[in-house]
Amino acid sequence: MYVHLGNDVSVNEKGIIGIFDIENTSLGNDTREFLKRSEKEGNVVNVSYEMPKSFIVCSDKKSGETVYISQIAASSLHRRALKSI
Repeated sequence: MYVHLGNDVSVNEKGIIGIFDIENTSLGNDTREFLKRSEKEGNVVNVSYEMPKSFIVCSDKKSGETVYISQIAASSLHRRALKSI
């Protein structure tokens, strides 16, 4: 099944590594460094034109690791992912 992340972007739920609240997790140095490195490597996809609320780390065989920035709350995305199981 697929999980809708916003703005016509969906990912396979099997490839989701983690769903994170951007406000709470970006306070930590490790998370900021991870996001900064991912952006430098071109692995960040912003699916939101609004204030971001979450980021989703995904992995697949073709593109490796991708970080999606979404305007949808992490709790809502988590519920969507659980429904697809």
